[in-house]
Amino acid sequence: MILKILNSVLPLLSTALCLTATYRVFAENTPSLPTPVPSAVSAGNQIILNGRTLPGAWLQPTATTVKGQTYLSDGAVKQLMGIDLLNSSNPGKQPVQWFSGLTNPPILNTNLSEGYRYLDITQLAQTAKWQIQANGSTLVISTPPSQLKNIRLGKQPKGDRVVLDLDIATPWQIRQELPVKKVVDPDEIIPKSTTPPNREWTLTLDGTADPALIQRYNSQPTTPPIPASIIQKVEMVNNQTIVRLSVPFGQSLQVSTIPQPNRLVIDIQPDAMVEKTIAWAQGLQWRQQLVTLGTDRFPVVWLDINPRAIGLSIKPILTNPQTLTGTAPLLLTAQNYLAVAAINGGYFNRNNKLPLGAIRRDNQWISGPILNRGAIAWNNNGQFYFGRLTLTETLITNNNQRLPISLLNTGYVQRGIARYTPIWGNTYTPLADNEIIVVVENNQVINQLAGDKSGITAIPIPQNGYLLIFRNQTPQLPMGTKVSLTSNTTTPEFSRYPHIIGAGPLLVQNRQIVLDGPAETFSPAFMKGQAVRSSICTTSRGNLMIAAVHNRAGGGGPTLEEQAKLMQTMGCINALNLDGGSSTSLYLGGQLLDRSPNTAARVHNGIGIFISPKAPSP
Repeated sequence: MILKILNSVLPLLSTALCLTATYRVFAENTPSLPTPVPSAVSAGNQIILNGRTLPGAWLQPTATTVKGQTYLSDGAVKQLMGIDLLNSSNPGKQPVQWFSGLTNPPILNTNLSEGYRYLDITQLAQTAKWQIQANGSTLVISTPPSQLKNIRLGKQPKGDRVVLDLDIATPWQIRQELPVKKVVDPDEIIPKSTTPPNREWTLTLDGTADPALIQRYNSQPTTPPIPASIIQKVEMVNNQTIVRLSVPFGQSLQVSTIPQPNRLVIDIQPDAMVEKTIAWAQGLQWRQQLVTLGTDRFPVVWLDINPRAIGLSIKPILTNPQTLTGTAPLLLTAQNYLAVAAINGGYFNRNNKLPLGAIRRDNQWISGPILNRGAIAWNNNGQFYFGRLTLTETLITNNNQRLPISLLNTGYVQRGIARYTPIWGNTYTPLADNEIIVVVENNQVINQLAGDKSGITAIPIPQNGYLLIFRNQTPQLPMGTKVSLTSNTTTPEFSRYPHIIGAGPLLVQNRQIVLDGPAETFSPAFMKGQAVRSSICTTSRGNLMIAAVHNRAGGGGPTLEEQAKLMQTMGCINALNLDGGSSTSLYLGGQLLDRSPNTAARVHNGIGIFISPKAPSP
């Protein structure tokens, strides 16, 4: 597993980064089989690139007729080397572009294995004269020495252009930094906020820079950079050249490479995203484009998933299966589960890291719903159900006393009775003052405890029982009372599905926008705010879409009303809003498609897409 996302990796962008101009689809009439990788391989998840240790999955067959045959995950190919993945309709073949022309691009064979899609870079590496050697679980890659000879600035109709002149093709990485000024959530714009500050982007080139360039951009080190200046700094660090750019809010980067002579071109503009359609695996297509809504254009990155594809499955994923407390980057959680793709899921409390919404997996409630909020339910046959969800459990005693239980394994606190099971963890620590705790084991009340201050004393949860938490009411459950439980959902259809994720609000149902903040207890400010957003929806073809929508060209992210209209515009029959803002993360094969990993917040849960290794190849 990749346990740490270092600062040098390349995401697409937080609002709309794409690496090249629009390309035609490279496809054959009939999809070909991915090239099989021999069972005997050297493999790892760490790459040393020109002396820097970076995360990246790789394979090297130990018995092959091709000398030095090497496979890199397409995330590593794109993030670490700056190689762009071009449009394709064939999962077995991936056209790429890297300081090469647009005609007859290199086409790399693919192989899908344990959550990653690997690309055979052998011929490309030989042409570029890379030296590659496996050292245990680490792949060492050395590229020829290169030099940044000049930086040129210019204007384009839509914005600024920066051109970096290179002597030879060389790996490069780019990432978006956090805002210069600290804000609560850099991806949410409240209605009356001022325009956010510029965002810094960092470009790292594997090569040295002409000393005159360093002097040009660092000749006055004691003078603060001019805010309007695009290039803030150029520096050399361990034989790498780092170029720091300041990009106004509402604009993003479009990066491309050009050969003969070798140049790296950075266009800074409001609508930087370029349309992309890649058949990534059987039943899974990666897409991105600007979607027009009124006078605005929103960059949308999404995965179109055929849930009926052989070997494909969809399940909730958690940060820590042993306890419901905790958060982690979605990228890490998805990799730990060996998911090929994932999107962040429901809400959670950032302070105590506890869930605030429904999570059901394999017919087992992990956390119950709250506040009648929107949810998606699904089964293993590619069927889905959307609606507003309430779960009511009833405790029935041997003297026919019936007590409604409104909360299950949740960080949400309200008056009434809540139930906490071993899925919560080994212990429960009071979430509110003066709770009364009833211990049930083997369907019998065995103890009653008076809680003190919240967050103080941990109470063990019996492995073959549960705790009942009474808030602002007194239980009438003497020791030895025999009890049983019943449960039902509103609407009843939810009970028929093994998997559920709750978030909200519900956006679209039966093609109609059904947005209703008060019905799901969302505040007016939340409903009106502009934010980066995640959504999940079903289409008329019965496919599932998981989508990340970032800041509109020249402005902030969509409001919830705009998000509902966007999903409707994209063909969604039913759609649900997921947790958003800095939580928004769309993962595919070792990379975040929609943003720099360092700008993504830690999340509690998500929805994972899995492809069985035994599934037939396309």
